Amino acid sequence: MSDSDDVPWQDAEGGVRAVRLHRAPVTPTGEPERAGGPQTLPPELLRDASRRLGWAGLIYAAGYLLAYWAPFFVNRASHPEMALLGPQSLFALASIALGLVIFGLSRYGRMAPARFLDVGLVFAVFGALGISLAEFWPGFPATDSPLDFLGVPWECVWILIIPLLAPNTPGKILITSLAEASTGPLVVAAMTVFRGVPLEVTPPRVLTYFAFTTFLCAGIAYVISRIVFRYGQRLRKAREIGSYELVERLGGGGMGDVWVARHRLLARPAAIKLIRPELLGLDARGRERAITRFEREARATAALRSMHTVGVYDFGLTDEGAFFYVMELLDGISLDTLVREFGPVSPGRAAYLLRQVCHSLGEAHARGLVHRDVKPANIFVCRLGPDVDFVKVLDFGLVKELQPEESQVTQQGFGPGTPAYMAPELAMGRAAFDGRADLYAVGCVLYWLLTGEPVFDGETPMATLIAHAQQAPPAPSRKAPGPVSEAVDALVLACLAKDPADRPASAAEVAARLEAIAADEWSAGAAREWWDRHLPVSGSAGRTPARGIPVASN
Repeated sequence: MSDSDDVPWQDAEGGVRAVRLHRAPVTPTGEPERAGGPQTLPPELLRDASRRLGWAGLIYAAGYLLAYWAPFFVNRASHPEMALLGPQSLFALASIALGLVIFGLSRYGRMAPARFLDVGLVFAVFGALGISLAEFWPGFPATDSPLDFLGVPWECVWILIIPLLAPNTPGKILITSLAEASTGPLVVAAMTVFRGVPLEVTPPRVLTYFAFTTFLCAGIAYVISRIVFRYGQRLRKAREIGSYELVERLGGGGMGDVWVARHRLLARPAAIKLIRPELLGLDARGRERAITRFEREARATAALRSMHTVGVYDFGLTDEGAFFYVMELLDGISLDTLVREFGPVSPGRAAYLLRQVCHSLGEAHARGLVHRDVKPANIFVCRLGPDVDFVKVLDFGLVKELQPEESQVTQQGFGPGTPAYMAPELAMGRAAFDGRADLYAVGCVLYWLLTGEPVFDGETPMATLIAHAQQAPPAPSRKAPGPVSEAVDALVLACLAKDPADRPASAAEVAARLEAIAADEWSAGAAREWWDRHLPVSGSAGRTPARGIPVASN
């Protein structure tokens, strides 16, 4: 199709549709989710909550440092009961250390977000204990007036913000909130028993105070957790497409959005492309034609078995009427990004990459398929298992024998091809064309790889199309920064012939000529060295960092 997605994709297992094996659902890091945990919350909500929890730990540590140690050193005479290494000071140091540990785990730990949020609940209880120790260890305030009990302890604020900072299941939040609320009475009891500090108010009044402050806040926190949890469930449900769950949005454009997704029963990641419903046609007949076209493309691509063609696992319509493809998720960059970020490549590497493109196109042409939008943004070079510089061709187009209604679909916004890479017969709107239109585009891509420039770059798309139809292309050796042999020039110009009959007859012929060109200049070892230097694997997921994601360029 004409819309291109320059996104990182991975996992090149074959298969047209996802196999329904009964395995436990997994976290975004690949770890199985535990029953009863926050697995029904969307992954991005869990990740955001983990980051917020880390900042909460840092703020807690900083707040304790300022609230306790600043008065201790600034006006120590007014706090004779506070010893530098006394119990209260040790409690303060432990609380500060706890907050810093939580912050460190959020930044440098490798814990799954759901598990880290469970650890956050433990932090919440100990955090409340630290606040209670600072507030009540010196003694419970004596009072003769019931109005003095209207003051709200700091534990209440802590109890109420936990379900917002670190959402979890309502049951876990309830248990945690009750434990937090109990820290105040426990500290008062410990102060009375172990320190021998007399309780100057009656125990019933102390319990009444906490019942209408911290324990009341615990109940409110439970209500908040239910609201947050239900919101998360609704959000997650809205992001379920068939057997897949949308995990992370990679980008969007005029045609729609591309998401990282995961199968709800399999551990295999995938990429889902959502086509905007409004682009399927405003009337029922137009929508039906567009859906028929997309289904035909998806089935045709899924039938291809070349290892260099992107795999299609599934397709269909969402409840909102958006068409979607489920494809393999690859790890790498497009040829467009490759040249823009790292400059033109050597003829040997260009031949190495485009031979793989010809492998994909050769099978498609043999099956009567014409891509019609071969361009650098639709050719992905990636890591695949132990291999690098492994090419995948994305976004296959329509079958060669177009249906009569196809032109009507095109008029609704699905114009095939990209002007800078469009063969003259396509640029002129001829009805008759075949796989040699794709070979013309291969010549344009080879020109781009060698020079970093398109063959023709008109001021407008129409000017570019006219140039493809009428102007003689310059040899790449005239613009390439490095040496380009006559054989390479000859192949590029042969592919860019105006008359399809003057081009190579097949993708296999182009691949053979590419193999003969500078065969020893690029190898698997050279590719590995380049990737290790420029795009090393990083992160706990073992992925190449994503770069430049202009999605849906048309």
